[in-house]
Amino acid sequence: MGEVQQTKTNVMISLAAVVIVIAGMKAASALIVPFLIAAFLAMITVRPMLWLQRNRVPTVLAALLIVLTIMAIITVVGIVVGRSLAAFTAALPGYQQQLQGIIDGVVAFIAQYTDSDQSVERLGDLINPGWAMGLAATILNALRDVLTNTLLIIFTMIFILLEASSFPVKVSAAFGKAASSLERPQQFLDDLASYLGIKTIVSLVTGMLVWLLTWSIGLDFPQLWGMLAFLLNYVPTIGSIIAAVPAVLLALVQLGLGEATATAAGFMAINIAFGNFIEPRLMGYGVGISPLIIFVGLIFWGWVFGPVGMLLSVPLSMSLKLALESDERTRWIAIFIGSERDAQYALSSSHE
Repeated sequence: MGEVQQTKTNVMISLAAVVIVIAGMKAASALIVPFLIAAFLAMITVRPMLWLQRNRVPTVLAALLIVLTIMAIITVVGIVVGRSLAAFTAALPGYQQQLQGIIDGVVAFIAQYTDSDQSVERLGDLINPGWAMGLAATILNALRDVLTNTLLIIFTMIFILLEASSFPVKVSAAFGKAASSLERPQQFLDDLASYLGIKTIVSLVTGMLVWLLTWSIGLDFPQLWGMLAFLLNYVPTIGSIIAAVPAVLLALVQLGLGEATATAAGFMAINIAFGNFIEPRLMGYGVGISPLIIFVGLIFWGWVFGPVGMLLSVPLSMSLKLALESDERTRWIAIFIGSERDAQYALSSSHE
């Protein structure tokens, strides 16, 4: 009985510690999020920096070249998108009012041909399509607010890149682990870096195509819809849907049903082409996380860190999985939140 009681006590202490850590992360999100963005950017750019090092470019100079390039891109995009975002935020109440008028008209039309008018009216009250348009502005404004800490993000990114090449040696020396014991975490980090690198390129092309699509249709603020498609493409499956809905609704308000249908069809064609054909061929592997956990992680990290947490939900979930895999006591949790491939690997390893 004493041993069972001790186990229960340990579980309760562990759960309490998890709750305290989550509460601490949420309270300190304003400080943590810039560091997460710096780590995210560093992981994307570490391979170009290592390539520069292999071509005899000094480490410090290579890191500075990478960081200056990122700063230039952020500055140009920030200026272009920032102006459009301010104009869209100012026009948003008008768009939402027009959209609500369309919904009210549809509800009134349906009510003419149904016996239960009150039920139809209640259904109309529950529908709030303007929320989706507001969500787009919320995500972009949150990212803009975080990027006001550009100096902190850039300095953090520089130091991460400078440490990248020597980190495996330091881990081995600090914890006395053999090189073979670090192969799986190193492989995981390599896969994560490859995933983020390819995902960034695919997201960039997706954003450019969405910008061309919305610009050619004549939709207001095409730069915003391209940027939103680029950012939300990091969120598997559901991200492309969230990016499409505000643009389609704006097309309905601004241009009409035909253009809204064309916008939806264009988004669908882009996402199917990249999500089902191009991206799987480039990657050759998945993210190593259950689709259910991806969805739950989207909600959880969005709650902890806000809209930026939604964008970083997959890298954060993968990092959590790596941490759980490193301890025998929590490895079973990592197997449950991982993909079927990881479960098969663990099963084959246990039989050897």
